[in-house]
Formats: sequence, structure tokens, C-alpha cells
Amino acid sequence: MPHLPPAPGHERPERPREKAREIEPGLWIRGIVPPLALADFKLVAFDMDSTLINIECVDEIAEAAGRRAEVAAITEAAMRGEISDYKHSLRRRLSLLRGVPESALEQVYAERLRLNPGVETFVRACQEAGLKTLLISGGFTYFSERVRARLKLDFARANLLEVVDGRLTGLLLERPWGEIVDGSEKKRVLLEVCELMGIDTARAIAVGDGANDLPMMRVAGLSIAYHSKPAVRELAMVSITEGGMDRALRVFGR
Repeated sequence: MPHLPPAPGHERPERPREKAREIEPGLWIRGIVPPLALADFKLVAFDMDSTLINIECVDEIAEAAGRRAEVAAITEAAMRGEISDYKHSLRRRLSLLRGVPESALEQVYAERLRLNPGVETFVRACQEAGLKTLLISGGFTYFSERVRARLKLDFARANLLEVVDGRLTGLLLERPWGEIVDGSEKKRVLLEVCELMGIDTARAIAVGDGANDLPMMRVAGLSIAYHSKPAVRELAMVSITEGGMDRALRVFGR
């Protein structure tokens, strides 16, 4: 395994950041020596928007409200880490969606949402190697449950939009863990699932693209950045900047 596990609930100690090296065009690694064995890992956790799928769902919903540019600007700043409070940034975006018909969600799913290239191949390889699969999204259950079913993922956690009289209220429904899945919650869920599985976090893989994925990536044994923001690319052990997600399999000698 690439690292020893941290103490329970804690991020791995900061160490001098090793410079990434490009082992193939658009495929970068740091802190690992391929080939790794995929079967040495037991869990893989994925972000959804712009990672498993090709869109940021909140931006696409905003199109129906005529607020896409405004919402997308907030999303971009949050994903780049320029807005440190993800919960506040999401509440700002949701407030701009108030009154959008629920039918707009189905339109986004049917007409705009696509799996990113190589996702099905990578997920299938993980499943065949015996890994459990987890989707942890700061997006919405309307989409995450459909993506979970499509990819046959084991677990999913996301935010639940409030709908009254067929329209979005601009609010989220409270869940047992709280209102919003942010970076801290992504980390907590990853740690919780590892504990439930009886594995240490060194046997977990975290895949993401935005700043709110960094907390779970820091505690995972292997972190993979997929066409990510610069802050994520600077942390990840594997970074894919060209091509599909299945390119990560090259690190595993496949």
C-alpha cells in the first residue's frame, strides 16, 4: 500500500509535496510506484458532478431559472477553493433556484447528464476486483440515486432538494447527518464506511475534481484527480488531465 493508515478520524500527516511526474501524456503520479494491485484496496469513493458525470447539476438546473451564469460562477469559485465555506456557497446557489419546476430536473437528467468517458470501465474494474463502491456528492439525490443505480454502486450520499407543489423551494431537507453534504461530510462518510467494513483508510481510494473533495482525498490511501481544479491536482497521487477515467487503471498495470 502507498501509505500507512492514519490514526482513526485524522488526516495523514503533511509531508513535503513530491513533484508529480507524467508517466503517459495526461497521466501524472506522485508518491506511488506503479504497478499497484487494485485488489489490495477494498473501497472506492467517487464525487459525482464533473467526476462520474459530465455536468454540474446545480448549474444546469439554474438554466431553467435564467440564472446559469450567476450560479455557475459561484460553483466554479467553490470548486477551485476560492470560497472556503461550501455550505454557504450551496445555499446561495439554491436560493437562486427557488421556483424552478421539478420537471426541470428530469430534463437535465434526460438531455444533459452523461457519464464521463471511461467511468463505466473503471467502476466495473473496481467491482470485479472486489471493491465496494461509494458515491459521495455535494449535489442532489435526484441525480445521485439514478447514477448509483446505473453504475450498480453500493452506497450513495447526497443532498435532498425540497419540492413543494411541484417547484423547488431553494432549500434542502434535513437528513440524519445534517442539511448539507460538504467536504467535511464527505470525509466523515468515507471514514464511517471504512469503519463499517472493518478496513483502514489506507485501503480506500477517493476520486474527485473539486476543493470539497480534498478532505476525503487526504484520508484515503490513494487519491485520484479527474480533470480537476489545480488545488486538487496538486494533492492527488494520480491525476488524469487527458482522456477518460479508465486511464487510472494504467497505475494498476491494466
